[in-house]
Amino acid sequence: MNEAEQLKAKKKDLKRLKKQNKNSHPLFKIFVTVSGSVFVLYCVCSIVLTQAEIAEKKQELAVLTEKARELENENDEYRSILSEEDEREFMERYATEVLGYAYPNERRFYDTAGN
Repeated sequence: MNEAEQLKAKKKDLKRLKKQNKNSHPLFKIFVTVSGSVFVLYCVCSIVLTQAEIAEKKQELAVLTEKARELENENDEYRSILSEEDEREFMERYATEVLGYAYPNERRFYDTAGN
């Protein structure tokens, strides 16, 4: 039994030494250090790029919000025009100002001086 116990003890020692050799190999330590550093660098770059994208999207949101406000004001103006009781006056004003129509006997003068 003494020999059997010694043989078991030697096997345990060999297994322990093999584990230590695997973990304590200099290339293994370098590999772990380099891979850890690369992972940390990737995480930092990812965070920085995400923050930049968030700032860009916030700026886009501000521009779109301002445009939405302008469109709401324009819609309010159209609603007030459409709610007027005298549609004929609106149509005449639109025809003369926007479409360039004139009354049959109306004379219009245009500045052609080049300015």
